Formats: sequence, structure tokens, C-alpha cells
Amino acid sequence: MIDNFKTIWPSVPYILEGLQVTLQLMLFAGLFSLIWGTVLAVLKVSSIKLLKWIAVVYTFYFRGTPLILNVMLFYFSVPQLTGYKIDALEAGFIVLGLNSAAYLSETIRGGILAVDKGQREAAMSLGVPTSRMMIDIIFPQAIKNILPALVNESILLLKDTAIVSVIGGAEIMFRGGVVTGEHYLFFEPLMIVAGLYLVMVFLLTLLGTYLEGRVRRSD
Repeated sequence: MIDNFKTIWPSVPYILEGLQVTLQLMLFAGLFSLIWGTVLAVLKVSSIKLLKWIAVVYTFYFRGTPLILNVMLFYFSVPQLTGYKIDALEAGFIVLGLNSAAYLSETIRGGILAVDKGQREAAMSLGVPTSRMMIDIIFPQAIKNILPALVNESILLLKDTAIVSVIGGAEIMFRGGVVTGEHYLFFEPLMIVAGLYLVMVFLLTLLGTYLEGRVRRSD
């Protein structure tokens, strides 16, 4: 086994180059999903039934279909339907964001509903516009309530970036597969990839613990 690791060692930098792609996918998709998930959450607590129905159906679709299906559907169907040849990473970023937003919207909705109704009623009685009430009063408290869930969703999103490898996105999972094909060795390259994911998840966990501590001290 040691000899096998020595064999693939020159290919390790190639795998490491995929870290940038993996992190970019996670960060951009995460930001997109946070914004879109927040919009969906607001629609779900809206008094307008049509908007609530649209958000619920959207969430049902992405929660009910495999991520790999939607990645492949988007990547191969967009050129067929529009004539635009979409890049694998571009498709991955969009679908990861759309998929994560569906799950995140439920988390954010729960956080919004967990805020004491009395604060909402007090703001309305003072004539605070709904938009300002949500931004200044509801959302800050909701984020505090759901911070652990947000960290967990970030970890899931990080691991989900591996799905982009099926359409040729050159992140670490894809590059690990290339190395296995070059050397006909599976255990060693894939264990290196697994180690990289574990390190990234560990760092995200530390960040989440730090943020939770800051939030508790600020209460």
C-alpha cells in the first residue's frame, strides 16, 4: 500500500488544484441558496396564497428528485432547449444553489416562525413597514435560532459539490477519478479525496462552533 501511495504522489498536486473549484462551487452556490432560500421562506409565510403555493411546489420538486438527476437534466437540456452550451461548473453552481435553497427555505421559515409573535405585533402597532420589520427585527433573531442548521447545510453543500464530477466539473472528486484511471488504483486516490473533504468539514465545524459562541455571548 505504501508503494501505491508513492506511485500516485506526483498526482497529488493535480488533485489539490481541484480544491479551488470545490470551494468556489460551495461559496457561490451557498450565497445564491441563502438569498433564494430566504425569498422562498418569505413567500411561504406570506398571506398571498399563490406565492405560498409556488414556493411549496418548488420545494416539493427539489426535495422529491435526486440532485444528480437535476444536475444532468440542467446540463444536457439547456443546450437542447436554448442552444446555449452551458459550462459544467456553471450548471453545477446553479443547480446546487437551487437545490440547497429548497431545503434552506424550510429551515429559514422555521426560524421566522420561531420569533415571538409579540415582537411582530409591536412593530406593526408602531407603524414599522413590513420590509424593515423583517430586516431589522425578524431576520436577525431567526438567523440566531437556525445558525447550527445553516452550518450543517453548508457542510452538506460542500459534499454535494462532488456531484458536479458526473458532468465533467474538475473539482477534487473528478480529479481523484482521473488519477484512479491513470494508475488503475482506487483506494489511495479516493482516500486522499476523502481526507480533503474531512479537513474542509472539520474547518467548517470549527467556524460554526466559533460563530455559535459569538452569538451566545452577544445575547
